[in-house]
Amino acid sequence: MEANYPKYVLYGLLIVGSWLLSCLLHFQVFHLSLFPYPSYLLSRRIVLPPALDASFLPPPPDDAVERRRSSAKAEAASSCDGRYVYMLEVPLRFQMLTECVEGSPAFEDPYHVCVLMSNYGLGPVIPPAAGNGSDGDIIPNTGWYNTDQYALEVIFHNRMRRYECLTGDLAAATAVYVPFYPALELNRHKCGGSATARNEPSKEFLRWLSSQPSWAALGGRDHFMVAARTTWMFRRDEAGDALGCGNGFLVQPESGNMTVLTYESNIWERRDFAVPYPSYFHPSSAGEVAAWQARARAARRPWLFAFAGARRANGTLAIRDHIIDECTASPPGRCGMLDCSHGLEGSITCRSPRRLVALFASTRFCLQPPGDSFMRRSSIDTVLAGCIPVFFHEASTFKKQYRWHERDDNTATTTGATDHRRYSVLIDPDDVVEGRVRIEEVLSRFTDDEVAAMREEVIKMIPRFVYKDSRVRFDGDMRDAFDITFKEVMARMRRIKNGEILGWKQDGDDDVVAKDS
Repeated sequence: MEANYPKYVLYGLLIVGSWLLSCLLHFQVFHLSLFPYPSYLLSRRIVLPPALDASFLPPPPDDAVERRRSSAKAEAASSCDGRYVYMLEVPLRFQMLTECVEGSPAFEDPYHVCVLMSNYGLGPVIPPAAGNGSDGDIIPNTGWYNTDQYALEVIFHNRMRRYECLTGDLAAATAVYVPFYPALELNRHKCGGSATARNEPSKEFLRWLSSQPSWAALGGRDHFMVAARTTWMFRRDEAGDALGCGNGFLVQPESGNMTVLTYESNIWERRDFAVPYPSYFHPSSAGEVAAWQARARAARRPWLFAFAGARRANGTLAIRDHIIDECTASPPGRCGMLDCSHGLEGSITCRSPRRLVALFASTRFCLQPPGDSFMRRSSIDTVLAGCIPVFFHEASTFKKQYRWHERDDNTATTTGATDHRRYSVLIDPDDVVEGRVRIEEVLSRFTDDEVAAMREEVIKMIPRFVYKDSRVRFDGDMRDAFDITFKEVMARMRRIKNGEILGWKQDGDDDVVAKDS
């Protein structure tokens, strides 16, 4: 028997079926939005720095947060004019830390690069001081990390990931950031190995980089990157460097067009810009910095001068030999020293942030002779501890190297006025080596008031020489080393875009050939 249903029943069934289908689709979309994306999807949504596995990243924002962010971005769009940065996505084959994933056996080795670059490049947390106080207890229990000296590439990359004016529109960008890690790549190769092996990977990367659409407009002159070693390590002649440790990354035409940030530049022929080594202190608030400054200001300083370092083989750095000899022969209580000369034991001693900072924070003057090059990471440790640096070469001074960070923009000076701040001492090494002066005599001439004034200038520099903790929103108003560097880089990029900078000068302190020169 055939059933005959009224038309309104059929219409009702169609409506109910449509409603059920709509609910099913809505539930599927809503359900997916509740849970983090799988790592393979997350990596497509966010350009991951190779230092981090996807599991270390925050989960995707919920819809409400995303709407608020979109509104904030719309309101802040005008503030990003002239500040937009396009961040390149580096292919997997050029990424340095791909093995640093959760569960990797690499993390079992405390000296493996994965451990050294943990915590977004800050390194392992420095544990609380031992109860016996053998390492000193001046370092607080929070905000301090055993940061590797080559970590700035990773630290800088993570700060750039959080930059508020990143854009995916290449045409809108004032600058292009290149997140390649040339220092970590170079560290893969042992000294004395094949020069070709040390040079070919970076050459291959530059060939890839120069083939990208971002390169075409200005030939890479609007690109910037970090190379976390001294300029000299990347300016080696391949033919004559078979037994060396560096490569020729910065002598290639492509890298010569970019703005590259290194730990030390050639002050006689600038082709890159020097920025401070990362210190052990990575604050999360301005209050944390002020508290450390107060601690450094109040520290007892029984030593007149101090040195942390080692001799060089065959007396190749005579000034170091004389410093160690004079320190050893000084009367008790005059010179403090961490001798790094005794093989592995000495190396471990001088890698202890607590011992280094405790020594420098107990000292009036900290000696900073050249090492493998003019700038030493120890110079940054000196500032951090509020110790007055003593240099033995003009190329080691902050005024010549860290010009962006050395100057105090809060000091009211008229254009062209001389900066009379004094925070360091410069001693001619020939006078020391040839016996015309003794370091102790030179430093003893400063009065207590002069020392206090110089120390205060050093302590005021601390915020400009530290890198904030990029994992948290910084509490307070303070420009750190990254903020200062980035502001200067973007000012340079705008001048390049406007045609005001045409190239590098061949000599002198001025870095650029300007349009009207």
